[in-house]
Amino acid sequence: MKTLRIIGVPEHFNFPFRLLEKEQPLADQGVKIEWTDESRGSGQMNLALRNGESDLAILLTESFLKDFEAGNPSKMIGFHVATPLIWGIHVRANSSIDTLADVGEKKLLVSRLGSGSHLMGLALAKREGWNPDELSFEIVGNMDGAKAAMDAGHEGIFLWEKYTTAPMVKNGTMKRIGEIPSPWPCFVMVASDEALEEFGSLIFQLRDRVYELSAELMENKDKSHTLASFYQLDQADVEKWLDQTRWCSSAKVSRSELENAMEAMQELGILKTPLSIDLFLATDGLRIEA
Repeated sequence: MKTLRIIGVPEHFNFPFRLLEKEQPLADQGVKIEWTDESRGSGQMNLALRNGESDLAILLTESFLKDFEAGNPSKMIGFHVATPLIWGIHVRANSSIDTLADVGEKKLLVSRLGSGSHLMGLALAKREGWNPDELSFEIVGNMDGAKAAMDAGHEGIFLWEKYTTAPMVKNGTMKRIGEIPSPWPCFVMVASDEALEEFGSLIFQLRDRVYELSAELMENKDKSHTLASFYQLDQADVEKWLDQTRWCSSAKVSRSELENAMEAMQELGILKTPLSIDLFLATDGLRIEA
């Protein structure tokens, strides 16, 4: 039996993939689905695709497109989450910084260069009118690494999905001083070129089953309790998150939406130039609309 390796952050966005792993819908076709949590973010997952350590990754849209521009041999097979990601902007709990206006040195804690915590830092600098040349970045690996840096007195800013960090904000580990939404749908499914060649249409069968599971989850009246229990989050926070989040449930992408997103990424300095969507999309398995 072959193993199809999927990687993603250990967060509530990816619960449909945990259901997929439990279900094993390709077992009768000789393929085992293996899910791996990767807390270090999209930059690390792009590297896993490049190195052949993963077949399919659930990546932040901006991180994949930046890495594709830099030579990542992979293709987007569809969106996973259609709504923006709401990033919390955090500092250590006992920092004298209470608002973005209080920020002096523009130091950012990031999981990895090329990850969302880095790229959305560029978006934050653009929004706030900060000089990008004044930004400095310290790699901390993941949310626990940011916590360790803050515990040691680091005054850096840390951007991370606001509901994932909510327990740390509530227990006094971090202080949230603002938010910034990604100006595009936040998560995409990306398969390596090698995996697309090896597994062929099974990749798209798997994706379509994820879409079915996501649609079923959105209709489930107990979904907030299920997600809160599985990820150890406050149920009230999960309910707020669900109100502003929509999983994708069909294999269609909008050409204009992608082109607008890339134009915004270019303005933010994430992309050097907009990419032709035919280059990074697995076009034979997607419905491309205007």
